Amino acid sequence: MALFKKRTVGKPGEWYYCLEHKKVEEGPECPAKDRFGPYASRTEAQQAMDTARERNLEWETDPRWHDSAARGSDDD
Repeated sequence: MALFKKRTVGKPGEWYYCLEHKKVEEGPECPAKDRFGPYASRTEAQQAMDTARERNLEWETDPRWHDSAARGSDDD
């Protein structure tokens, strides 16, 4: 007997963005490894890639995430 039942149908109101098919889904249709979410609305899910891009840019330019050793190597 399986401990975890595979969830085949999502809950109404849960929105995901499928990275493989590049589409918005209500409820998870694709495997978790291929999707972002859940989002509260269809609009949020549609903007998933923009949100990810903005967050990546913030992280890449945030000095708190870059240690001084890495910056010091540029001075050599």
